[in-house]
Amino acid sequence: MKPLILKEDILEALKRLDVQRGQNIMVHASLSSIGYVCGGAQSVIEALLESTGEQGTIVMPTQSWKNLDPETGVHWDVKEKDWDRIRKYWPAYQKDLTPTNTMGAIAEMFRLWPGTLRSNHPARSVAANGKNAKYITENHTLSNIFTMDSPVGKLYELNGYVLLIGVDYDKNTSLHLADALAQYPSKHNCIEHSAIFENGKRVWKEYETLYVDGDDFIEIGKAFEQKHVVKKTHLGNATLTFMSQRELVDFAVEWIEENR
Repeated sequence: MKPLILKEDILEALKRLDVQRGQNIMVHASLSSIGYVCGGAQSVIEALLESTGEQGTIVMPTQSWKNLDPETGVHWDVKEKDWDRIRKYWPAYQKDLTPTNTMGAIAEMFRLWPGTLRSNHPARSVAANGKNAKYITENHTLSNIFTMDSPVGKLYELNGYVLLIGVDYDKNTSLHLADALAQYPSKHNCIEHSAIFENGKRVWKEYETLYVDGDDFIEIGKAFEQKHVVKKTHLGNATLTFMSQRELVDFAVEWIEENR
């Protein structure tokens, strides 16, 4: 049987991590990893918002990465002969409508939460709720997925935090900022395509962006925890991991440059 987790248990776990009012926190969460949460995703979101208060900001990735070209492999269950029809008919991104892809029940509810704002990127969007939500989510352009001007870069500027709930560093989007900042031989851009609205018309838009590489993120996370203070606690069956985003990114830039 799964352990029963109440909202008060979530609040207490966040308190053990020293989550405080006014903090800006990017959250990556797996609801199913925790146990039986009374109230489900709603209870988790309420606890997060209450813990950071009106002066804080909660941020979550709300990616809809299936809005990418089939040649990238995201439509692996469709035959190649049908790729052109996907390019022609995949719905254009609408930030108030388009659902997340495999971001989990918490992120999916969070994007619909009253007061939540969502960025404009058709495949790599981020949602935020709180004092700095507008600043974090605005101007998320097609080629600007994970740079200093992107939502993860703005969180860095705000000296924010990362909270992992039942997930590992391979889900830690902030490491993509380190990837964007680091210089290493295999680093390169790629051409991507997404369905968007342009001048009121649905178009299949081509754009250039950094090639997303996260195969070594778990390894980076393990190395980071050996040299930096990372707070951990348990909530039901899940491990919660809380860290400074800036410390993580700065460490990861050096690690990537030394090891890739």
